[in-house]
Amino acid sequence: MPPLAFCARFALVLSLLALPVAAMAQGRPINTPLVIGEAASPILTLESDRLFAESAFGRRIQTELEAARNALVAENQRITAELTEEEQNLTDRRGGMDPAAFRVLADAFDEKVQRFRDEQDEKARTLDSRNEEARRVFILAARPEISALLRETGAALIVERRIVIVSADAVDITDMAVERIDAAIGDGAGLLELEP
Repeated sequence: MPPLAFCARFALVLSLLALPVAAMAQGRPINTPLVIGEAASPILTLESDRLFAESAFGRRIQTELEAARNALVAENQRITAELTEEEQNLTDRRGGMDPAAFRVLADAFDEKVQRFRDEQDEKARTLDSRNEEARRVFILAARPEISALLRETGAALIVERRIVIVSADAVDITDMAVERIDAAIGDGAGLLELEP
């Protein structure tokens, strides 16, 4: 079994065992909301995708990336229309041209189309890498706030909620983390600016 799979299963077993024990020890129901300074469980959960998506930083990045994607789609459509017109013009001229001369123009046109595809594919890959870079910067900026929540709740571990099969809502700190991170870094404009 790969080490990561073992760790995930071990964390799951711990969380399943810890929830009822922690709730009973504190004399409260399992789904009671988490209170700072009073651990609902030694293990807390966090949804990292939702943390990014619902944070001011994540919303700003997604808005900027969506605008860049829309601009890329519009550019693709414009260039495709130009190439289609150029191709039709070339086809219309074919009948009155020497076949060798036409072949030179057709080959040049094919190279132009391939260059366009390569350039646009590179732009799309750049947008994807910007998204990944933004997530990396966000996690680095969010880590101190998440660590503070761990200390303040008295918990020992925070795990990704996606790897947990069952947990009480009371141990999920995602909403609390979003609020703390928004207060600390806002939309992250000083941390990362996406180029237009």
